[in-house]
Amino acid sequence: MENTKGIDRARFLAGAAAVGVAGAVLPAGSAGAAGRDRAGRGEAARGKAGQGAATGSGGRRGLARRGVVYTLVAGETPATAWSAERMRADLRAIRDDLHADTVDVTGDGVERLTATAVEAAELGLHVWLQPTLGDVPERDILEHLAETGRFAERLRRQGASVELSVGCEFWLFVPGIIPGDDVFERIANLQNGTVDWAAMQARLTRFTAKAAALGRKVFHGRLSYASAPDIDDVDWNLFDVVGIDYYSFFPRRADYVRELKQYQRWGKPVAITEFGTCTFRGAPEAGGMGWDIVDYGKTPPEIKDPLPVRSERVQAAYLTDLLDVFESMNLYAAMVFEFLTADSPHRPGDPRHDLDMASYGIAKAIQDRPGDPDTGWHWEPKAAFHAVARAYRRAGQRQ
Repeated sequence: MENTKGIDRARFLAGAAAVGVAGAVLPAGSAGAAGRDRAGRGEAARGKAGQGAATGSGGRRGLARRGVVYTLVAGETPATAWSAERMRADLRAIRDDLHADTVDVTGDGVERLTATAVEAAELGLHVWLQPTLGDVPERDILEHLAETGRFAERLRRQGASVELSVGCEFWLFVPGIIPGDDVFERIANLQNGTVDWAAMQARLTRFTAKAAALGRKVFHGRLSYASAPDIDDVDWNLFDVVGIDYYSFFPRRADYVRELKQYQRWGKPVAITEFGTCTFRGAPEAGGMGWDIVDYGKTPPEIKDPLPVRSERVQAAYLTDLLDVFESMNLYAAMVFEFLTADSPHRPGDPRHDLDMASYGIAKAIQDRPGDPDTGWHWEPKAAFHAVARAYRRAGQRQ
């Protein structure tokens, strides 16, 4: 099944942060965790390996996998549509220039996902394969997952290093969990406080379990899910790796450690499935709201007042600070969000229309004819790209 309907991830992040719902992560002994011990007995073998990766035992220090999110969608214009040729060049840059050993191949469209996964595997990259089809009927989302998972299993059996994530933050992507016909209506309903939280969590738990069971059926390697820490109440006994989309900001390093330690209690590898920030002063504090500096109601879209100050240095510093935290905790994996946001081009000398300021990409898209959506374009590395590359290269040399 090939489906080209996509959701702009930066807009999703903005909406998720705007919700501000403080759903607590339940402690292991809470009522919400009932029955997890029974499920956990079936995970004994996987759990043993997971404990070593989660706690840093077995002699490993630092992250086991260092990667970047490579998002696949149809593109908003023909110029930014998915291209196999461009994808191949990007993956070579991720391996050779960014010094990443892992690529999170995420997005929709089975053909795009599988073609990218094959190319990444052939380049020797570890593949974290994550289908994220959204805003379509539940059965289509599950079919999309099943097809992707079957392919991942074939790739794994051929000797590729591959893990499967069954999806990303189902509470917002899957219709029916939260009322609303699309992602933006669901956000609005959460903001308005019109959601029955207990009923929503029950629906979320049901779908997550269904996706996990389907993932197990079609894929026999490591399984995970990318969760929103403040909203998803995930039974991690269903998975081999605890996956966290992480956009927190604290002034003190110790606060990151304190917040992340709660996910190590499962005795399983902890993967930071996304972390990142936008490209302006104050962006780390904004978290997922970085996108909100753009007024997309205007044609062309423009940056709102008060006009923020572009800063690639701020983005680079946040990413390297977080990487230091993840390395110090011996987490399993961390994937920078994201490689590139092609539909948010950089406009040098025109800050009002420099949409790249609202991008989480560590590379920036440069149009051949600035302001023309149909023009050709190329990408250039930001300061964050170089900073992450240095960190990944040094870490790789230590191991």
